[in-house]
Amino acid sequence: KQLSHRQRGKVEYVTTALSSADHADYYQGFANRVLWPLMHGRLAMLTYRRRYEEAYRRTNARFAGHLMHLLKPEDMVWVHDYHLVPLASELRTRGFKGSIGFFLHTPFPPFDVLRCLPIYHTFLEWLCAYDLVGFQTDIDRHAFLDAAAYDLHARRSRGGGIRLNGRETATGIFPVGVEVDQIVDQARRGHSSRQVRSLKSSLGGRRLIIGADRLDYSKGLIERLCAYEHLLDAYPGLHGEIVYLQVAEPSRSEVPEYQEIHHRLDQMAGEIIGSHARFDWMPIRYMSQRMPRSTLLAFFSEARVGLVTPLRDGMNLVAKEYVAAQDPHDPGVLVLSELAGAARQLDAALLVNPYDVEATGDAIARALSMPLQERKERWKHLISSVRKNDILDWGEQFLRHLEATRHGPG
Repeated sequence: KQLSHRQRGKVEYVTTALSSADHADYYQGFANRVLWPLMHGRLAMLTYRRRYEEAYRRTNARFAGHLMHLLKPEDMVWVHDYHLVPLASELRTRGFKGSIGFFLHTPFPPFDVLRCLPIYHTFLEWLCAYDLVGFQTDIDRHAFLDAAAYDLHARRSRGGGIRLNGRETATGIFPVGVEVDQIVDQARRGHSSRQVRSLKSSLGGRRLIIGADRLDYSKGLIERLCAYEHLLDAYPGLHGEIVYLQVAEPSRSEVPEYQEIHHRLDQMAGEIIGSHARFDWMPIRYMSQRMPRSTLLAFFSEARVGLVTPLRDGMNLVAKEYVAAQDPHDPGVLVLSELAGAARQLDAALLVNPYDVEATGDAIARALSMPLQERKERWKHLISSVRKNDILDWGEQFLRHLEATRHGPG
């Protein structure tokens, strides 16, 4: 239960260890087997246990207790993501009166999905303990406002906030961005690595299609492989001309649902290779391992097509990283799921519904045949949006709005 303090530059980190039981029930259990599937609309994956909920409450209470010893009355607190929703309520109970903001990195589910959570009413009340709640898109924000108005009978206020039990909770849309210049620099440095040189040599002039995701059922990897298989079946002229590289970094490997998708992807990749490979051509390369960031970004810059096709995603920064890593003189084409938050900004990509695997495969074919001039025009629109909404702008906007709550009712 001891706190550990660590200084890195101007930032001080204070951490505390979780017991193995709390890690299992709070993190693996309530966070990843209840809230994660709920937020992404994957109710068949939701496994609720009362002990998960108890650990979630207990752990957030413990975090709040530690934090109270570190806070000054004038401090602002910025809480991130679904793991920590009760934190503001716990801090309020302990007497903290400063501004507390919350940002949700995932989607927010519509009310008919949200109420599958046994404690959905309490969950909404926890969110209303914040002074500012931020979302990735307008869709997520409206879903929260609708749920709070319907279930809690909260009164909507002018400017997109809600008022409940005398407390005003502001809401805002703050799409997360990336640091473009850093990505450009890392991609450039990555080109000198042995891995990138080997990749280019092994392609032998073939066009590269790339996907890079956490190994997660929300990322649409099964559907993506089906789309690629359709591409191979419907466009035989592409055989021997393209290579699809899928990087799937292992994630939450202790959770049974993730073990299952890992096995399924291994099997599907093997079946595609078995059905379509030639003695001199491997249609797909599947890697379930972590890759150095600079190497991956350099791979992005080499890829004619970037596949980002989640079934549901709060934002998806891989899409923005792919755009930022491109060569302006010969950019690749982003094929992006319209169900990702990033699609609200990156509408110059080829937008697809990931559940329509045939249309996704056809979009890949269109991307491969797209003329250079059109690729350049689309990329200019995309990179303009990515630069306009970068990671620094995101942080500054949120904190500016949180600062404004100091002067509002509450």
